Amino acid sequence: MNAIRKKKNVPILSVRDLKVHFSLPGKGFFGPERKLKAVDGINFDLFPGETLGIVGESGCGKSTLGRAILQLIPPTDGQVVWLGRDIVGAPHREMQPLRRDLQIIFQDPLASLNPRMTIGEIIAEPLVTHKPELGKDEIKARVKRMMARVGLLPQMINRYPHEFSGGQCQRIGIARAMILEPKLIICDEPVSALDVSIQAQIVNLLQELQREFDLSLIFISHDLSIVRHICHRILVLYLGNLMELADRDSIYAAPKHPYTKALISAVPIPDPEIERTKERIVLTGDLPSPINPPSGCVFRTRCPFAKDVCATDVPSVDTINDQHQVACHFHERM
Repeated sequence: MNAIRKKKNVPILSVRDLKVHFSLPGKGFFGPERKLKAVDGINFDLFPGETLGIVGESGCGKSTLGRAILQLIPPTDGQVVWLGRDIVGAPHREMQPLRRDLQIIFQDPLASLNPRMTIGEIIAEPLVTHKPELGKDEIKARVKRMMARVGLLPQMINRYPHEFSGGQCQRIGIARAMILEPKLIICDEPVSALDVSIQAQIVNLLQELQREFDLSLIFISHDLSIVRHICHRILVLYLGNLMELADRDSIYAAPKHPYTKALISAVPIPDPEIERTKERIVLTGDLPSPINPPSGCVFRTRCPFAKDVCATDVPSVDTINDQHQVACHFHERM
């Protein structure tokens, strides 16, 4: 991670105080409008060639954050600075050329593919949209090259999505995202619906493409073992709030937030002796509702170290060193 920053110390993407709130009708006929705070004030930078992992429980706002960065969901407030330009609220005609460099890989590989289109048409669609000057033969040639690069046989170009396995469908989704050679791809849990052996193949493919094309990746997942394998830095999200942000080695070796500690303790270890004797932190209760989050620290209702101050004061995001940030009143005791 230090090598990436020293080589390219200007971030390709900067997210500042990003918020995504959804309006909900009030209870009853005359109840006041309610706000669902899916993402509530997130800050981070992403550097060229870097992979940032975003982890947390289901419902914590990971996918909403990814979609808000791409302006697929309009943010309520904050900034998304892409190559020095704030793109929040940019009109469609200004966003369209930027989408050549901003792509996404979806969680459900089959559901993200149009069943009425052949895979050749699916992969070619970004080229048709963003590079209309290309002829049919050139488009077909590029599609076949990209299919071969992601591990698909080019002679399958006229088949339909239902004729492929889940892993093959995800390769189609990767080929569609890569066909324009973007600078940033947001991977929204791209391997969670796949078998373990296929997961490894897809993760290795993403790493190969990153090295070959100098890609920046935002890798959203709830599987911390995969995140540890692929990511340079990790952002821990809880109820739409940043809990901890650090490089991979620091966050696994010395986590500073109790929620991060609990997540890491839940990761299984292949060695049965170590697995039986390791410390486990079991969180009680369920994830609170983002419609009515707890006061103060949003994690306090499940935190084993919570004190009175946690109910009254929102913890600031403290910078421990250049690469480690944590939002906890008592992180020095962790």
